[in-house]
Amino acid sequence: MSIATLASADAPTDAFGTPLIDATGLVPGVRVLVKDETRYASGSHKEPAARAVVARAAADGRTEVVVATCGNYGRAMAMACRSAALTCTVVLPAGWSDGGEFMRAAGARVHLVDGSYEDAVDESRRLAQAPGAVDGNVDGPYVDAVFAGHGVVVAALDAALDEPPTQLWTPVGNGTTVIAIHRVLRERGWPTVLQGVCSAGNNPVVTSWPGPYRMLPPDGVTTTDHNQPLVNWHALQGPEAMAAIADTGGAVHGVDDDQLRHARSVLAGYGAYPTAAGAVALAGLLAGAAAPDGIPAGTHVVLLSGR
Repeated sequence: MSIATLASADAPTDAFGTPLIDATGLVPGVRVLVKDETRYASGSHKEPAARAVVARAAADGRTEVVVATCGNYGRAMAMACRSAALTCTVVLPAGWSDGGEFMRAAGARVHLVDGSYEDAVDESRRLAQAPGAVDGNVDGPYVDAVFAGHGVVVAALDAALDEPPTQLWTPVGNGTTVIAIHRVLRERGWPTVLQGVCSAGNNPVVTSWPGPYRMLPPDGVTTTDHNQPLVNWHALQGPEAMAAIADTGGAVHGVDDDQLRHARSVLAGYGAYPTAAGAVALAGLLAGAAAPDGIPAGTHVVLLSGR
């Protein structure tokens, strides 16, 4: 499979690289807008963060970026390193994602490890000690660049909308995206409420909410073909993400595989084709809308994360 085939993205995009799809009517009385971040060449909403990390690494004279991934960040980093002519080393749990096929096609070195994402993180830290290499993980030395990259989505919304959205529904994994968006919301003075969504029972931000944060036991999570990128027993930036969501008056929501699959099928009707895990934010919104109290009127933006 060629990298051109893997990276195809023919839909119209905005100045920030991804479209904003109007799905108004999906929930009665609510304006729903879908920010399809899967339209980046890597298929991942983490691409701006990966580009920011690679730019910093190149400026610092590094020749290799090493990251652990469940799939999305590794795809984004492989593409970003390829564009900058840096070596990319990705550590991936064996049997996860596509086994690293996309990343290899993009020129990355892929190391498969037995165990969980957290085991991959440990191995990536070891490999990043090599001469010329740097730890590009979301909590590594370039964490400020990661946050800056993820915050780009707010600038895109600012350019596209006449006023801040009422609520922004976003995936929660390590918590990085939530933290980055919260920081930009506060910088701009937006009153937008953040709603975090992840796989029910398989992420400590979900199971700990509303706090205090507690890691799950390593054997306390269940990985499936549909929830893989969402599963963590330790969210690297979980406590700060929970504080960010609470600061906006939002909440954390858990959804199951059936809800993920349903959200993915709904999105196909609007020309968006994420993976089931990539549709997690919409699954959360739909669950909220179906709850007894529903969701408030206004504009709700849903962030798609991976295809």
